Amino acid sequence: MRYNTSMSKPILYLLVGYPGAGKTSVAMIITAASGAVHLWADKARFERYGETYNQADSGELYETLDTHAAELLAAGQSVVFDTNFNYRRDRDLLRQVASKAGADTKLLWVQTPKEIAYQRAISRTGGKRMFIDMTPADFERVAGHLEPPTADEQAIIIDGAHIDPAVIKRQLGL
Repeated sequence: MRYNTSMSKPILYLLVGYPGAGKTSVAMIITAASGAVHLWADKARFERYGETYNQADSGELYETLDTHAAELLAAGQSVVFDTNFNYRRDRDLLRQVASKAGADTKLLWVQTPKEIAYQRAISRTGGKRMFIDMTPADFERVAGHLEPPTADEQAIIIDGAHIDPAVIKRQLGL
């Protein structure tokens, strides 16, 4: 684990996009290029609860991940928070966490056509969805709640249909 030893502020990377948009692929690129810690909610959820969890479990998981992100940022470590920040209120909460820790926030909107994201999300074949299956109904439920970032959020748009590490690194200055 590499810690930020320069004078620059740590960065909290937040991801928005459909299930299957490519958020985890983008998170892995950022982690490899920057040394940021990858907080992967799907993996943490599976390790803690297996394939069966409820709303209370998710709430507990995110409290733990939020606290861990705050601790890492306060220690000067950048964090890629790999989950679906599809609600503005959740993005705002994490921006506050970053601000309290003296960190900057970059919001990455991984834009992928819904049809492509759908196929990726419901199929484990060739994808990163290795922890739990997603049904078509689950996809539609989650996708239906996506609150696109507004102009004031200054989201960086990532092409999720054609994920190119070089382009992403250039976009993020890595």
